[in-house]
Amino acid sequence: MKILYNIYQICFALPVLLVLTVLTALVTIIGSLLGGAHFWGYYPGKIWSQLICYLLLIPVKINGREKLHKRTSYVFVPNHQGSFDIFLIYGFLGRNFKWMMKKSLRKIPFVGKACESAGHIFVDRSSPKKVLATMRQAEASLKDGVSLVVFPEGARTFTGHMGYFKRGAFQLADELQLAVVPVTIDGSFEILPRTGKWIHRHRMILTIHEPIAPKGQGVENIKATMAEAYTAVESSLPEKFKGMVKNEDQDR
Repeated sequence: MKILYNIYQICFALPVLLVLTVLTALVTIIGSLLGGAHFWGYYPGKIWSQLICYLLLIPVKINGREKLHKRTSYVFVPNHQGSFDIFLIYGFLGRNFKWMMKKSLRKIPFVGKACESAGHIFVDRSSPKKVLATMRQAEASLKDGVSLVVFPEGARTFTGHMGYFKRGAFQLADELQLAVVPVTIDGSFEILPRTGKWIHRHRMILTIHEPIAPKGQGVENIKATMAEAYTAVESSLPEKFKGMVKNEDQDR
């Protein structure tokens, strides 16, 4: 079965998905230029992500979507198991949102330009002034129920375990007094680990935990929210992936 699946992905699924990726990027760029970046920055990517999972025969299960309120903006903080985290969240979270991502991703052909046109947020940590500008851009995007998705580890895991959480997403949520929603991704690591070259068919589970409302404002609220979010995300991981393992490139 593994050999047949590899033949299927090489001869059919991946060529189709490459074409879909370019088309989705072009639709996003053109649609955003014509107006309505909130719409064009979300729905084409959502459909693209769902098609990727369906074409690669990857089962998806969602838990906890009923915990979210319509037209409420949140800061979602998922763990980062692998490349397929993007497709799972984009395709199945069920919320219009903006990504907060590394500025290096802007260089990806078609995709980088599409993300820029859609208003997704590239983090520039080269100076305090640019970090502040990133925060202000995120603040401007969080309106009318549009949310933000940030991988607080900042990098994909090498082992399947979670690394430590960085403060950025929690600081933003604290400043804007928004609820933080912990999200657990399980199964993406088995599909395509960071050092892997082949896609392996495996189910993915997206678990949405109870939103963590701000209990104040300032350093103590940030620390408490980070700790609570980390515990919640880790709670839905398999036992073999529990326990923090620092990624070697988390500090970059």
